[in-house]
Amino acid sequence: MGISKDYLSEITVERGEPTLVPPAEDTNNKDAFYFLSNIDIKFQAKVRTVYCFNPSDRNGGDGDDEVLVGVIKNALSKVLVHYYPVAGRLAMDSEGRPVVDCTGEGAVFVEAKADCGIEEIGNDTVAMEKLVYDTPDAKHILEVPPLAAQVTKFKNGGFVIGICVNHFVFDGVTAMDFINHWGEIARGFPLKVSPFLDRSILRARNPPQIEFPHTELSEIEDISNTNDLYTEEMVYESFSFDLDKLEKLKTAATKDGVLVKCSTFEALSAFIWRSRTQALKLRHDQKIKLLLVVDGRSKFDPPLPEHYFGNGVALTSSHSTAGELTEKPLSFAVELVQEAIRRVTDRYMKSAIDYLQVNGGNVSMNATLIISSWTRLSFETTDFGWGQPYLAGRTSLPGKELALFLSHPTDKKSINVLISFPTSSMKIFQKLMNI
Repeated sequence: MGISKDYLSEITVERGEPTLVPPAEDTNNKDAFYFLSNIDIKFQAKVRTVYCFNPSDRNGGDGDDEVLVGVIKNALSKVLVHYYPVAGRLAMDSEGRPVVDCTGEGAVFVEAKADCGIEEIGNDTVAMEKLVYDTPDAKHILEVPPLAAQVTKFKNGGFVIGICVNHFVFDGVTAMDFINHWGEIARGFPLKVSPFLDRSILRARNPPQIEFPHTELSEIEDISNTNDLYTEEMVYESFSFDLDKLEKLKTAATKDGVLVKCSTFEALSAFIWRSRTQALKLRHDQKIKLLLVVDGRSKFDPPLPEHYFGNGVALTSSHSTAGELTEKPLSFAVELVQEAIRRVTDRYMKSAIDYLQVNGGNVSMNATLIISSWTRLSFETTDFGWGQPYLAGRTSLPGKELALFLSHPTDKKSINVLISFPTSSMKIFQKLMNI
């Protein structure tokens, strides 16, 4: 069943004024420009997540609340010494390229109180937007600070840490590293591994060596007038695929003998792409594109250093027509996905960086679906000293072209697919999910 965005509208959250938390020590990098790679500046977005804690050893008194906020805030100032760019602000250098100006002014920090117990907020993290401070005055992605944190305290002692990060500075893996290191310091431990901060290792080559056509960035003509669909009300839903359903998909993808095997990600991606195309009722001859967000850290030769601080993902694509994708067996779509994933090699990644240097990074979203998997992100390992979160996840709706794969909060072998549609298309998509 779809869930509306005003799910928490009856809960009052009272925010204090935003403050700044600077690094605890001088980092000797003040006013320096911090390089952002072409992969970094391709992702112009904010990403919001929440981490919900309900520790049994807290009674929710005012003294406890002061200790809680003090520990989290103090640890943030200490972790910023190791991640000094997070204390800066986005800017443009003399060549008109986005960089981080290492001003050292600090991360944004907000304290908040809710008028209820934490059990009343439910388990739909997408509806928890008011538990994240979203820097509302920012009119452009360059005005969004690298990190804003909100700590919301509940009546029974539970609390939620809401995080808003600038994708220029963080990808999913980097954000989890930062948050887990923040938690280590809050628990009184030194960092086991320092972040690798030098993003210039992903600088474009001179001269550029573009070896691939990079159709992931290609323009597609929207002959199906899909923009008209999006004038309808958009609704979102999370679809759960347990182990049995996932095995059924893999069996369906290989039963005609075209493929010997396929991974869970490949089968599910193909199925969601195919089903979405059917639900949108695109014209038979409409060209379509699937964009896959793939972790490229291990694809480089040598691989990126452990705890590389920066965006390390690749975009790769599959292409078809709506008619071909929906009329051919599932194995056809899975094979397209497999080919796209195999394409991501060291040569491909470096070619993409050079391509972006020459051509820029505007991605055409006409007749396109992006699939991003968060199933390997270690949300559950976050611990600030009050135990691990009982619930964590994204707090903003996926865009109309995005499907997110998320770990099920209780059954780690299951996958939740979060996706949004125009109302009329969602009804068709729901039926297609009954496998």
